[in-house]
Amino acid sequence: MKPQTLTEQERFDRLRLSRTDQVGTANFRRLLHRFGSAGEALARLPELSKHGGRSKPLSPPPIREIEAELEAAAKVGARYIYLGETEYPTPLAATDDAPAALILLGNMARLHAQNVAIVGARNASANGIRLARDLGRGLAAAGWCVASGLARGIDGAAHHGALGAGPDGGGTIAVVAGGVDNIYPAENEALRQAILDQGGAIVSEMPPGFKPRDIHFPRRNRIISGLSTGVVVVEAALRSGSLITARIANEQGREVMAVPGSPLDPRCRGANRLIREGAALVEDTDQVLEILTGLRHSPQVAVPAVEDFDQPIDNTHKNTLDQVRDLVLNRLGPSPVAVDELLRQCQSSPPIIGQVLLELDLAGRLERHPGNRVSLLAAQ
Repeated sequence: MKPQTLTEQERFDRLRLSRTDQVGTANFRRLLHRFGSAGEALARLPELSKHGGRSKPLSPPPIREIEAELEAAAKVGARYIYLGETEYPTPLAATDDAPAALILLGNMARLHAQNVAIVGARNASANGIRLARDLGRGLAAAGWCVASGLARGIDGAAHHGALGAGPDGGGTIAVVAGGVDNIYPAENEALRQAILDQGGAIVSEMPPGFKPRDIHFPRRNRIISGLSTGVVVVEAALRSGSLITARIANEQGREVMAVPGSPLDPRCRGANRLIREGAALVEDTDQVLEILTGLRHSPQVAVPAVEDFDQPIDNTHKNTLDQVRDLVLNRLGPSPVAVDELLRQCQSSPPIIGQVLLELDLAGRLERHPGNRVSLLAAQ
């Protein structure tokens, strides 16, 4: 998806498309690649989902609902940046699960800075908080923008440290799981305001006023790592959001660093495991900078190419589509099957198979699995 300048109507349509049930980030890309614009994709949603077997055709949210969201954003001074716009941060756009839209409060330059993430335990130790604060200050003083999640413990300490580097530092960017105007925990409201007052930024993919639940924090984490060149983990339990961030960072091709800790402290076992599994061991700012220096001027990761399965098809394939739908349904079941195997058995082209799978997905009948495998769900 090449960066471009979008019309106001296309920006509105992209938000509406992204807020439609069953679309999600992956289908958002597929629909834009296949139909060329969000407006055309919106018009095709009912038909596509009906072909997929949905009993009640899928329809986008009412126009007034999207207008109300934009009005709420305007009231708090937030702006929207859509995937495909020139202002959208390139490293994040290069990830497979990039948000369809980012909502930004504050300084847009932070989105395009050289970012390094610092994440860790909410119930951090005194030493962990001190180290995170020192790392944040040192990295910001060296010109890096510190990205984190505005949570208790390590996140908050990293933001405070970056602010402590002063106006000439790299600053900080906070990625939140709720709306940019709905900070969790509430005790960090003063920190949020300090970030904005000192040239930082608050970012979310959720609409203003949105109250996050547990399931939204892992999704926030992919934005933190996606914006960043590297991720530093300071204290993390074996089952923690910080380890999720590290795993996502690895999948995105980011550098993962971890601070070692006592094996007697459960808050350190996750970071220690990361080191055993290959994360770079770091103990201070200089060691982090040594790793980042070799990455600072590396070329940006290329934006993912359009897959053959996402290419558009023309009306001459209507009869072929009807036949392939039956073939695909006969070969799909509750056990995952590779899409390439479907392609071979159905003896069809990737764009046609891609459309049939997209129809099933929009109908809520398809489950996608790692390794480009899919399985069939019951009709809705």
